[in-house]
Amino acid sequence: MAITKIDSSMYEDVSGADNLVKLDANAKIPAGTGANLLNKPGPFISASDPTKTSNKALGTEWLNSTSGEMYICTDATTGSNIWTNVGDRSGNVAPITWYGGRGMFGGGYLAGSSNIIEYVTIATTGNTTDFGDLTVARHAIGGAVSNGARGVWPSGTGGTNTIDYVTIATPGNATDFGDMTTSRKYVACSSSGVRGLFAGGETSSNVIDYITIATPGNAIDFGDLVHGTSERMTGCSNGSYGVWGGGYPPAKNEIQYSVFATLGNSTDFGDLTAARHDAGAVSSTTRGIWGGGDTGSYSNIMDYITIATPGNATDFGDLTLARRASGTSANGTRGIWGGGNTGSESNVIDYITIATPGNATDFGDLSAARRLLGGTSGD
Repeated sequence: MAITKIDSSMYEDVSGADNLVKLDANAKIPAGTGANLLNKPGPFISASDPTKTSNKALGTEWLNSTSGEMYICTDATTGSNIWTNVGDRSGNVAPITWYGGRGMFGGGYLAGSSNIIEYVTIATTGNTTDFGDLTVARHAIGGAVSNGARGVWPSGTGGTNTIDYVTIATPGNATDFGDMTTSRKYVACSSSGVRGLFAGGETSSNVIDYITIATPGNAIDFGDLVHGTSERMTGCSNGSYGVWGGGYPPAKNEIQYSVFATLGNSTDFGDLTAARHDAGAVSSTTRGIWGGGDTGSYSNIMDYITIATPGNATDFGDLTLARRASGTSANGTRGIWGGGNTGSESNVIDYITIATPGNATDFGDLSAARRLLGGTSGD
């Protein structure tokens, strides 16, 4: 319908809703107080950059009033926001990860130490694919650490004090990273994405070492285990805490943790549901889970904790096989256990959904059955 008449009441009152604006005698918009512009969209303004835990809605604009940098939230996953810099400078704000979609297994033992590195895509069940070789064949590694891009294996039997690394996205042989502070095996591993921690180990060590994963070099002393000497523990992480569970000798139910950002001794966390050693551990940003191990006999039990909240572990479910000395890996959603000793060396890989307690499911097979291998993940 065509407008044939405009009533002056439609535009003279510029303070009301749904009215046209009447230009002044100079054909300009009249001065206003801005009271009607209160709902105008605009950036969230702060004196600092956003962080991965800013937890704003997808598409939120963030202006750093100190630097002038402007960001947009391009991933609103709680606790893991990604903020893309859209200003005239550079540098996105993204969570540093210690895991990824490619699960890696290195080393191990079957009638001798192995140098095998192989991988799977954790989101897709199936058998492993060859990746390359460690610099030194070894077993009793105890785990590995990652910053999402680089996987690092510490020393083990046959590896003296050697630390190796690979670029996870690029299959190939490992490169020497540096040396541990002392030669030892059965070292528990945990990563924040920046630092990798190596705790305990045989022979009867209470030492915690650390490395900066992005920078090859020798490990540095971090602190000591609060519960004294321990070997055959296994570790996991939520990015802030590195958590160690179990141990030997004798079999232990102790859980203890370290704060990655703060050098010092570990702190008591709580207890596993059963004392054991040589379990395999996986984690997400929320949960840590220990599966299998040796309680005096081989076990299939899985326990879990909420990593941010110290306390005792709770039953999660069962692995498909009672086993010890598996390699483990996770992508933040799934956790997998590869190989181990079931009375003889196994090639079986199990998986779980970390957020959902229940029994494990068959994932696929390693290329060769073995135990005492170290696992990590990245992209």
